[in-house]
Amino acid sequence: MFEALGDPVRRAILQMVADGEQPAGTLVSGIREHAPISQPAVSQHLKVLREAGLVQVRSEGNRRIYALEPAGIAVAREWLTGLVDPLAQFTQPLDALATEVARGTRARREKTADPRPTGREIRPA
Repeated sequence: MFEALGDPVRRAILQMVADGEQPAGTLVSGIREHAPISQPAVSQHLKVLREAGLVQVRSEGNRRIYALEPAGIAVAREWLTGLVDPLAQFTQPLDALATEVARGTRARREKTADPRPTGREIRPA
């Protein structure tokens, strides 16, 4: 995946499809505005991105429409987040622990605030 992201043409293609679905012809034209590149070369870059799981393609008549692949982007984001915030992987388990602690605290509070008489109430004289 990150090998696919290493090429500036592929990153430019990803930026284009990040704005929404794009037909292959529009992607070729957009890339040609910035670099002299052939249509087959752009197609090869699209194939690499597709195989890396970063874009998805669907057919619409005789056109091929490309879009970001959310699952592939999520994998990349998760890995990068691990670099920036190594403790991020523990966030969810800690959230679950905090919920359980809150439940236990609430249960103890409700138990001690039980309105039923216990026979030990102090009665005014």
